Amino acid sequence: MPLTSLDRAKQQYLEQQVASASPERLLVLLYDRLLVDIDRAAAAQDAADMVAAGTHLTHAQWIVSELGETLTDAWDGSAQLRALYTYLTGRLIAANLSHDAAATAECRDIVAPLRDAWREAAEALTTAPAMSASALA
Repeated sequence: MPLTSLDRAKQQYLEQQVASASPERLLVLLYDRLLVDIDRAAAAQDAADMVAAGTHLTHAQWIVSELGETLTDAWDGSAQLRALYTYLTGRLIAANLSHDAAATAECRDIVAPLRDAWREAAEALTTAPAMSASALA
């Protein structure tokens, strides 16, 4: 299927957004996309479209793998988050292989609060310098 001008413009916008994003913003973008994949997989499972569900769940697994690769042992919470990513990957695989909508829902329940927490942390980092500068004025 050929790309339309609008499709190309959307793709270019997304590429520019990612290329110019801070590391914190990139993390939030990954979590946002992870939730999109999980939600699309759930919708596909509800529609009994297991091919589409599998595609979205597989992409979600890839994102979780990438998130795991970003962890460093320098952070005290990395071992716990790595264990959660391992569990999440297992549940995504189960959701895919068993066509298990409950496992997909469980994945969403795990990811949504994490995404919200990372978003809040990223926003705090973004606004902290602005608050410090205004306090000096």
